[in-house]
Amino acid sequence: MIPELREAYNRKFSDSAYQTFLQWIYRQYDHVPKFRIAETPVFIPNDLKTKLFQACEEITDVICRPDFLELSQSAVLAGQIVPGETPHTAFLQMDFGVCLDENGQFTPQLIEAQGFPSLYFFQDLLARAYQEHFDIPAGYSHLFDGMDQTEYLQILRNTIIGDHAPENVILLEVEPEKQTTAIDFFACRQMLGIDFVCVSDLKVEGREVFYFRNGKKTKVEKIFNRIIFDELIQRDDIRREFYFTEEHDVDWAGHPHWFFRISKHTLPLLNSRYVPKSYFLHELEEMPEDLHNYVLKPLYSFAGTGVIINLNRYDLDSIQDKENYILQRKVEYAPVIQTPSGPAKAEIRMLMLWERGAPRPRIVNNLVRLSKGEMVGVRYNKDKDWVGASVGFFQ
Repeated sequence: MIPELREAYNRKFSDSAYQTFLQWIYRQYDHVPKFRIAETPVFIPNDLKTKLFQACEEITDVICRPDFLELSQSAVLAGQIVPGETPHTAFLQMDFGVCLDENGQFTPQLIEAQGFPSLYFFQDLLARAYQEHFDIPAGYSHLFDGMDQTEYLQILRNTIIGDHAPENVILLEVEPEKQTTAIDFFACRQMLGIDFVCVSDLKVEGREVFYFRNGKKTKVEKIFNRIIFDELIQRDDIRREFYFTEEHDVDWAGHPHWFFRISKHTLPLLNSRYVPKSYFLHELEEMPEDLHNYVLKPLYSFAGTGVIINLNRYDLDSIQDKENYILQRKVEYAPVIQTPSGPAKAEIRMLMLWERGAPRPRIVNNLVRLSKGEMVGVRYNKDKDWVGASVGFFQ
């Protein structure tokens, strides 16, 4: 998106350097990610950076409102109430499609906000891999506010581990080594010294929770939660002693309620030029005439399941549980990343952390996904190159 940097990068690019770059990533943890890693990072111009920061601040203003807990209460389903809710989320993600406004200028448009962890560790590794294997200009970084890697990891350590010993903190998932995001778990273990544990391996004795670390029974004092309830509910084959809805003597880095409170459920509460209009389906008195300009999204799903892009009135009339859906005005991604095989679209995720005692969350890192398909996602980009996971470098 910065023409001179894009032209220089594309001109110097070689497939052999790309393969060396990939192999370097794979060697770090003897692990090949299940997702595609793009041939290029994205160079973010200052005007887009300013708008991204402004958009994040405006959305954060709503999340920081004194009545936000009340506004988001209906997002937490009755059968999924977890004791020990924290006063605010620890993790916050904001996904923006890169679009063009009526004047042809870059503008971010919010796709979704998430009160859930993202790939904080892998994105740092990925940025360093691009810097090591390609010509990334000096003065550009994936981190913000002059932060270096040492400070970045310290903020993550404060947020995830806090006052606990690393051995008493676990990253909790369902079969973590089988997850698409497993490389982030390996990186977290290496950078912070905490183990990733399957929920089926936890042992419960009264209110206390334990796991086995190097064969030794070890108390769990804090859980860095990476489990998405939608997935866990579908896994009735998982035998376990630990149930989220029961009382346990544990703290949370990422209390499960915030996955629901800050989600698609939040979108209709937002009013910003960077947020497409969204409506709870059951609150709409009449449907928009231009339904082709809207997308239907279920409130309770993950990884894009259940989304209807090419919408018609029959789709809406056939939905019985309208309270579980939102209607969101479509975002038209602009093909702004020039590549040797045609332009790509970009979605930028701003990775944020809300440290204990801080008045607001702060932007710390970013994640980019490049696409040449109808939507951003693996199934829309099969057999395409210069697409997939990437990172933005900001001046």
